[in-house]
Amino acid sequence: MAPFPGWFEPFTQQFIAGEWRTGTGDWDVVDFNPATGEKLASVPVATATEVDLAYRAAEQAQRAWAVSSPYERCRVLERTADLIAERQSDIAAAMVTELGGTRARVLHELTLCQEFLREAAQLPLRSEGRIIASPVEGKENYVTRVPVGTVLVIAPFNFPLLLALKPLASALALGNAVVLKPHQLTPVCGGVLIARLLEEAGLPPGLLSVLITDVAEVGDALIEHPVPSVICFTGAESTGRHVAAVAGGRLKRAILETGGTSALLVLDDADLGYAVDAAVFSRFLDQGQVSTSASRVLVDRAVLEPFTEGLLARVAALRVGDPADPLTEVGPLMSSRAAERLAEDVRQAVAEGARVLAGGEVDGGGRARGNLVPPTVLTDVPPGARISRQEIFGPVLLLIPVDGDDEAVRVANETRHGLSGAVHTADVQRGLRVAQRINSGVVHVNDATVADEPLVPFGGEKRSGLARLNGEAMVDAFTSSKWISVRHGQASFPF
Repeated sequence: MAPFPGWFEPFTQQFIAGEWRTGTGDWDVVDFNPATGEKLASVPVATATEVDLAYRAAEQAQRAWAVSSPYERCRVLERTADLIAERQSDIAAAMVTELGGTRARVLHELTLCQEFLREAAQLPLRSEGRIIASPVEGKENYVTRVPVGTVLVIAPFNFPLLLALKPLASALALGNAVVLKPHQLTPVCGGVLIARLLEEAGLPPGLLSVLITDVAEVGDALIEHPVPSVICFTGAESTGRHVAAVAGGRLKRAILETGGTSALLVLDDADLGYAVDAAVFSRFLDQGQVSTSASRVLVDRAVLEPFTEGLLARVAALRVGDPADPLTEVGPLMSSRAAERLAEDVRQAVAEGARVLAGGEVDGGGRARGNLVPPTVLTDVPPGARISRQEIFGPVLLLIPVDGDDEAVRVANETRHGLSGAVHTADVQRGLRVAQRINSGVVHVNDATVADEPLVPFGGEKRSGLARLNGEAMVDAFTSSKWISVRHGQASFPF
């Protein structure tokens, strides 16, 4: 599955202030196919000059957009969703090529994009004010919501279209302008493709700019610039901590999603066949390059043997290889560096005492040979091992035996992260009790750890992030409350 020849050729410019421009940097961001090493596009990098241009255009365009008809904003986002549906085949093929994602995985992302766009389109129509009682006679208090102004969205390479569109669409719907910085590994599907879709959907010029750049070129200029008031970041914890520090130092609001080490708990009364299916999906979707992936599967010892037998059979049956093959279930990692780093983590874990139950070796290891890491299952991993303390961004699952619910909860919480989780049990009330004790922003009972829906708040605890997105949380993220009081008659002032 590949897009038609030359599909990526038009995507070699920045989208700034409503115009397609060539970046003025003296080097290029080069876009590669992670499965083949083929060069897809080369984009001259944006500099601090383009950063300022984008923000000044956003600041100017946002004023009129903020007072525009909510139905106008709604129509732009609905039309964008329609365009994705109309061009799904080509966009999906491009995503397979640029992301190394399987066909099933990219189609799932495109479905979610349309759902989130259509939900965002309703936000302007649901905006409501309040009248709050005053203890002062003859006074009325009005509380309204106003746009924050300009939002910076820094998007990751995994699920790049969805994780850029989700905050971007809601911010625009609520009357803001947006500057988007996609990841360098996905500049097209996570960046300039979005600009083309919204431009065609009728978004007024200046409200969206897409900057293909890197910290090596612009430093912290994207965050430090005086125009953006909200920074929405999805990515690695170390980078997120820096973003929060820079934003906080300038009193800017930071919304962060910084990964996880999610646990899927299998209690002693779980449906083991179903729990195996959920664990395999939770860990190996998109080669494990998902922040809500279940890197740890905690299994009650009473059912450890049959669960392990079923898990290894399912893992052995996973089809690994070329993502362009519609039968492939696990494709390449995004870079040879990521594949090699993960392989080293596995080797170190084994040296520290872990046992390999499946996989464990890199196939090739260089981009030209596909960046493939086979689905790997480790057990007996020492608690202090590096691989058990950090986010595993690849197809490696840690199988951890536990004795009873209390130990399962304790081990699940022995992490600095708290993004997602799942509990499998035949007793839903038991599952709810266990879920309440897991310190994460999201927990699913009898389901996978990987899920996202437009209406429910999504975000992490501990080092997995700050704040929430989705549903009404989008209003909190991208608007500010404003108090306007009206005094009927004249007040008596104390002096």
